[in-house]
Amino acid sequence: MLKSIITSETRIKLLLRFFLNPGTTGYLRQLAKDFGESTNSIRLELNKLSQARILNAQFKGRNKVFEANRMHPLFEDIRSIVLKSTGIDQVLSNIIEKLGEVHLAFIRGDYAVGKDSGLIDLVIVGDHINLKELVEALQEHLGEFDPGVRTIEPIYGQSRVGDIPHSQASSAGDRSRDESHDGLR
Repeated sequence: MLKSIITSETRIKLLLRFFLNPGTTGYLRQLAKDFGESTNSIRLELNKLSQARILNAQFKGRNKVFEANRMHPLFEDIRSIVLKSTGIDQVLSNIIEKLGEVHLAFIRGDYAVGKDSGLIDLVIVGDHINLKELVEALQEHLGEFDPGVRTIEPIYGQSRVGDIPHSQASSAGDRSRDESHDGLR
């Protein structure tokens, strides 16, 4: 959908990166590496988006770091278009269909009520659900939008007498965070 209104593939990738998860930041070389594109094409688009004040830029050390400008009058509209173009609900439906015997699946938390916290809490209840397959599907479908998804790996929680076996998944950097919650982060 975005390709029909925005002709620059690089600009589309930048909008997806910064507006799917507005807390995301990025700098030139990192974005070029993630997108597999030249730094020059990324630089041109970053400059255009910054000049339009759609992205904020600030120096952190030697790097110029970019992020979505949440104060821009069109921020919510751009974010809405980006979310609609990705069809996140359809992506999640496709992932859930591949998991096996799913009895119940729903989104809870901020995303469910329309708030943007940068996290999507997906609750899945079922039998014989393979967490490894879930993680691989998330990485495949969502990894291009948020590279942090690529680092998610299953972590199996401790079992106690009477517990139903469960597992957790978190990105490698999140292991030190509160691990008392089951599910994906």
